[in-house]
Formats: sequence, C-alpha cells, structure tokens
Amino acid sequence: MNIKIIFAVLSSIVGISCFIPYILDIFKGKTKPHSYSWFIWTVLQTIGAISMFSIGAGLGVVSISIGAILCGFVFILSLKYGTHNIKTFDVVCLVGSLIAIIFYFFLHSPILSILIITLVDFVGFLPTMRKAYEEPQTETISSYALSSFSSILALFAFSVFTFSNSIYLISLIITNATCAGIIFIRKMILKQN
Repeated sequence: MNIKIIFAVLSSIVGISCFIPYILDIFKGKTKPHSYSWFIWTVLQTIGAISMFSIGAGLGVVSISIGAILCGFVFILSLKYGTHNIKTFDVVCLVGSLIAIIFYFFLHSPILSILIITLVDFVGFLPTMRKAYEEPQTETISSYALSSFSSILALFAFSVFTFSNSIYLISLIITNATCAGIIFIRKMILKQN
C-alpha cells in the first residue's frame, strides 16, 4: 500500500474522530459552538478542499473534505445549541471573512486564493478563541488537539508538497493547537481560583 494513502486514511480517521467528542459534548450541553466560526469554517473548508485539489494536493484533500461536511453539521447544531456570547468583535470577524470570500471568487491566482482562504480561516477562528478564553468550559479541548494532528497527517499524504498546497493545512495546525492551548490554560487558571 502506498504510504500517501496510509497517511490520507489516518488523517481522515483522526479528522472524523475529532468531531465525535465535540458533537457528543454539544448534546450533553457542555460545548456551545460559536455559530459564526463554524459557518466560516464550513465555507472555507469546502473552498479550501476544492482549491487544494486543483493545485495538486492529491489524497491530502480527503480529510479537509470530510472536515467540511462535519463542520457543516456542527454549524447546524450551533444554531440551536450554540453560544449566545456574541460580541461586536465576532460580527466584525464574520463580515470581514465574508467580504474576503467574495474577493476570493474574483481571483484567478490559485496561490493568492489559498492565501486569502488561510487568512479568512484565521479570522474566522478569532470568535471561537475569544469565547474559549472567556468560557473555556464551553469548548472541547480534545477536538482541537485532534484536528491539529489530523492536519499534520494530511500534510504527509500530499502527492507534491509546496507552499501553496500546504499553507492552509499548516495554518489549521497552528490555529487548532493554539485554541487547544487557550482552553487548557484557561481551564487550569479557573480551576485554581
């Protein structure tokens, strides 16, 4: 069996696994997803998967595609079970992300497109990071840690490794790990108080 296929399968398994505790915690009332972030991630992972496939990411795009579907499911759940902790900052992030997505569709450069998608994903992460800082008990740390690990595995599944086809996954590694770190540190601090 080709090693790239093994990494693609592992990445997909871990990618799916990261949603299981998150979704279960939503139904238990522990996790309250931020609908703005999950909407942005659904749109971006869909666009990111299409873009990465078009520039030769090969099997590395499988986990992102599965992620897009599962993000969409969490977004739908967030409409009923999500946080009500929505600030002006979150609205600015959502509007900025949507404007950048509109610009994306007018670009004819795959590299510039993936850079915009990467930036928008980061901005889309900010409302969840803010909420995770303020209310770390309403997030599931394992989901972000596993998502970061899934993206690492997906990098190894690439047919060709270039800046343009890897930057999005690298940003997912960093943002998910950062969010997991915020949740962990804030839970520890609040536990001591």
